Amino acid sequence: MTDIKELALASQAWPFEEARKLVERFKSGAPAKGCVLFETGYGPSGLPHIGTFMEVFRTTLVRHAFQQMSDIPTRLFAVSDDMDGLRKVPDNIPNQGMVRAHLGLPLTAIPDPFGTHESYGAHMNARLCKFLDNYGFEYEFLSSTEQYKKGVYDEKLLEALKQYDKIMDVMLPTLGEERRATYSPFMPISPRTGQVLQVPVIRRDMTKGTITYKEEDGEEVTVPVTGGHCKLQWKPDFGMRWAALDVDFEMYGKDHQPNAPLYNAICHILGGRGPEQYVYEMFLDAEGRKISKSKGNGISIEDWLRYAPPESLSYYMYQSPRKAKRLYFDVIPRAVDDYQSFLEKFEQEDPAKQLNNPVWHIHGGNPPKPEGIPGFNLLLNLAGVSQAEDPKALWGYVARYRPQFSPETHPFLDKLVQGAVNYYHDFIKPTKKYRLPTEPEAKALGELADWLEKAPPAATPEEIQNEIYEIGKKDFADNLKGWFSAMYETLLGQPQGPRMGSFVALYGKAETVRLIRRVLAKEDLAA
Repeated sequence: MTDIKELALASQAWPFEEARKLVERFKSGAPAKGCVLFETGYGPSGLPHIGTFMEVFRTTLVRHAFQQMSDIPTRLFAVSDDMDGLRKVPDNIPNQGMVRAHLGLPLTAIPDPFGTHESYGAHMNARLCKFLDNYGFEYEFLSSTEQYKKGVYDEKLLEALKQYDKIMDVMLPTLGEERRATYSPFMPISPRTGQVLQVPVIRRDMTKGTITYKEEDGEEVTVPVTGGHCKLQWKPDFGMRWAALDVDFEMYGKDHQPNAPLYNAICHILGGRGPEQYVYEMFLDAEGRKISKSKGNGISIEDWLRYAPPESLSYYMYQSPRKAKRLYFDVIPRAVDDYQSFLEKFEQEDPAKQLNNPVWHIHGGNPPKPEGIPGFNLLLNLAGVSQAEDPKALWGYVARYRPQFSPETHPFLDKLVQGAVNYYHDFIKPTKKYRLPTEPEAKALGELADWLEKAPPAATPEEIQNEIYEIGKKDFADNLKGWFSAMYETLLGQPQGPRMGSFVALYGKAETVRLIRRVLAKEDLAA
């Protein structure tokens, strides 16, 4: 049997490609800290969204891939930049007036607008950790506020004070003339107001480890750069954190890519070695705009899980990280069915192909066995034609189709059924538009109904599909696609639809005959 390490080293799956860079990085042995450190960052100024989860998920995939190739221990830090000053109030939070009164304060010094935690930052951090925990991620959460205040970053902050001029040489060419005149990599926390200040530094004392700046009234104030009395501007902070924690791998969105040379340069100035880095494309909303925590213009984690199981979300996150993709409700059905398709293929694949299959990565190398259940799009169409008001009604059809299936024995299918009902009511039902069949279409539909009435009780989906094709080839020889469009538009009220043989088998032959007879009688199916 081929060793998994050998297969992993040859696999073309993107997590293995990234992990091989780490194998090369540590070909001489483990680093002094005794582990390979993966890091992911989170800006808690707004509600966590799918993009936040995605970064932890994808980093976890690379970590797991590396573990197949190396015996060096690994750790994953999820770092929250919760010491940042809040610059604007997100559109999608309550008590916005109260939050607006605290603009400029660190996120962990602003009251919680939701009223559940000791601060705004703590609430957002808890929201992130809850979801990561529900997903079973193995990670260590780090609060930037705590790291600064506990002195974890002190050594590198003092080194940044010592190397102040070198850091300025990196940063100033990237700034406009007005900003250059006042820029400092250090942002003091005002002892008076508690605000994170962006002010010029007028003196530095390397011996005492302090900086001096002027408050608004002109008073000179001296504060240590250590112990949480200052924080770094976000770009120097990025590089400082890499150096302080000795990070070995980090991925970030394409919007960070222009700043990567700055992060690396500052990390090196502070005595660190930049991590291996992976740049992914951004997710877009329904209008093609970048999704934003403050605008709330993407799908939330809760939104996706209302309609589909978490495995489908993982699959969508796995696919093509370097390709910009829409992250909106209409991508969900295909993501569910594609996930199921890859799961069904997995057991028949050889070991090398299995390591390229998304489900191997999604399930940490141990995907569940496929259950031969109906696809999500098929369930959506069943919900539509039966006008299902609750999951129990849909389960009635499923249980008749496969008596061995039940919510208790097939919990994944139960999630699909519940999600299909929710998705149908929220997105499909409002857009359904039935039309009456043309005379040739009515003739063909009648032939199909007649055949179904006489078909053997045990007729398989394949046999039904074959007969549908035969009718189409006879009556629509020059436009077979038009025959299927006619069925979708007259029977289902939509321009596209499922594999009809499978749909009829699931919905029931007698029920399909009644549906066709209603259409031929010109009844209003939308009523």
